[in-house]
Amino acid sequence: MPAVGRLPVNLLAAAGFTILGFAQPAFWLLGLGLETSVVFALGFNPRFQKYVDGQQMQLSALDVDAQRQALVRLLAPSARDKLSALAGRCQSVLQVYQGTQADEFIINTNQDSLQRLQWLYLKLLVGRHYLEAGTSSTGDSLKQKIEALEKELQAPAASEQLRQSKTATLSILKQRLNNFQNRTRLLEEIDSDLTRIEAQVDLALENASIQGRPQTISTEIELASDLASGTLFGDSQGTIAALEHSFASSANNSTQRQVN
Repeated sequence: MPAVGRLPVNLLAAAGFTILGFAQPAFWLLGLGLETSVVFALGFNPRFQKYVDGQQMQLSALDVDAQRQALVRLLAPSARDKLSALAGRCQSVLQVYQGTQADEFIINTNQDSLQRLQWLYLKLLVGRHYLEAGTSSTGDSLKQKIEALEKELQAPAASEQLRQSKTATLSILKQRLNNFQNRTRLLEEIDSDLTRIEAQVDLALENASIQGRPQTISTEIELASDLASGTLFGDSQGTIAALEHSFASSANNSTQRQVN
C-alpha cells in the first residue's frame, strides 16, 4: 500500500472488522473468530512455515555479515588486503567449477568448504592482530632489565623491603619475557597457518583448472596455532564464538539439505 508498504491481508481484514464493529458489535466477534482460524491455519501451513524460516535465515545472515565486517574492521590495511586476495582466489575456484558445469552437489560442497577456509583465515588474522597489539617491549630489552636487576640483587640491599620489591619486580619481568617468547611463537605459528590456507586454495584452483575433473575441496587442515581455546581473540572472543556457532549451524543445515 502507498505510504504504508506491505501489510498482511489478515491485518487489513481485522482493521475492517474493527471499524464495522462500532456500527454493529457482532462484527467484532466474527472478526475475532476469522482471525483465530487464519492464524491457526497458517501455523500448520508448510508453505507459510518455509516463508517464515526463510525470513529468519535472511535476518540471521545479515547479522552474521555485520559481525564479520566488525572483525574485518579491526585488521590493519595489509591484513585486509590479504583477506580480500584470498576471497578473490576462492571466487575464482567457484567460477572454474561453474564453468565446467560440475554437479550442483560438488559446487555447493566446495562453496561451503571455501567459506570455511576464509573463516579460518579471518580468525587467524584477528588472533594476529591482538598478539601484535599486545607487544609493548622487545625480548632483548626485557632480558637486559632482568640481567640488570639480578646483578642488583646480588649486592647488599639497603633494606629488606627494597630487596623484596626488587625480587617481585624480577618475577614480573620474567613473566613478561615468557609471555613475549610465547607471543613470538604464536605469531610464527599463525603465519605458517595463513600460508597453509593460501596454499590449499591455490591447490584447489590448480586442480579445478588443470585436471578438469570436479572434486571436493578438503578443509581438513591441522593448524599449528590453537584457535579452539579462544585465548587469542582478546575482546572479540564473544563475537568469534557466536560466529563459529553460526557457521557450524549453517554447515549442518547444508549437509542435511544435500542428504535430502
